[in-house]
Amino acid sequence: MNSTEAILKERIKELTCLHEVTSIIVNSDYDQLHISLEAIAYCLKKAWQFDKDAEVEIKSGIYRVKTKGFSPLMATIKSEIKVFNKVDGHILVGYPEYKYSKSDFLEEEEVLLDNISLAVSNLLERKQIKDSEEKVKRQMERTDRLHILGEITAGIAHELNTPLANILGFTELLKERISDKEASRDLQKIVDNTIFSREIVKKLMFFACEMPQEMDVIQLNPIIDNVLQLLRPSLKAKKIQLVKSLDTADIQLRADTVQLTQVLFNLIMNAVYYSPEGGKITVEVEGNTKNNKIHIKDEGPGIDPGIGDKIFEPFFTTKPIGDGSGLGLSVVHGIISSHKGSITHRQNQPKGTIFTVNFPKL
Repeated sequence: MNSTEAILKERIKELTCLHEVTSIIVNSDYDQLHISLEAIAYCLKKAWQFDKDAEVEIKSGIYRVKTKGFSPLMATIKSEIKVFNKVDGHILVGYPEYKYSKSDFLEEEEVLLDNISLAVSNLLERKQIKDSEEKVKRQMERTDRLHILGEITAGIAHELNTPLANILGFTELLKERISDKEASRDLQKIVDNTIFSREIVKKLMFFACEMPQEMDVIQLNPIIDNVLQLLRPSLKAKKIQLVKSLDTADIQLRADTVQLTQVLFNLIMNAVYYSPEGGKITVEVEGNTKNNKIHIKDEGPGIDPGIGDKIFEPFFTTKPIGDGSGLGLSVVHGIISSHKGSITHRQNQPKGTIFTVNFPKL
């Protein structure tokens, strides 16, 4: 074989590699990109002059794939993977160091490697764009769902208020007219259950942002201290270590004191409920130029990703029957929304949940 034939053979291998890589990228499943990257790695291996000795590693973000014989102790050439103009990884092609050196790589192979890196970069950028679009779509769907639930809930709450008030009023009148002790006890049960039902309606109205608010400029840190003081017996009962990190700045909010207290009480009480005995709860306040953030971290079992979008819906709960009505977080969400804030959750490391409440600056 003369040199012209050898050069032609190498160009055919390179063009074949580019065609195969393009085909792999076009047919990639964004949810299983590691499979596509692995296929690209083996395509690259076949494109090199000494293909039987060539090995490939592709590394970017959470992805790392390599051909079977790849080792860090190799003579390699490298091309960076850039995602949105930021270096996010690399592709390495190598030969065994005892047998080859960098001079054994062809200039055309370096050009090929750069072209493949560019194609992989474009693939990863499209993956990020798709993930971002899906995240925005889920957030919009969740917001719409909660808005509809809020309207339905507000209507139900208003409809229930009048009959509950009538039941309570007429029962109290009957109690005054009946001297039979057993009958009086039964009427008191009606009163107690009506009051309990009225409290549920009140919580529904909190979720629907229908409760009147007394907005004022308030200090955040003293309210947190007061809530923690109220919860001290619960923390002590489970031997929970409390870590408090309040920003030293004079953080002020425009908020309803009672409702803000309810938000903090519910979130920290939830953290206590799900924390193991002897666990740790962290309450952090972070103030910056745009927002005031409250982070509440626990070391409980965490929130299953499958129910992450449901936890703020009314009557949804993971607690056993009798331990919760499923209204706590929905009320929290309603109050925070009415304060033009937001609430999110994410996994704590190594275990547990972090709730973040975000309030706008004054």
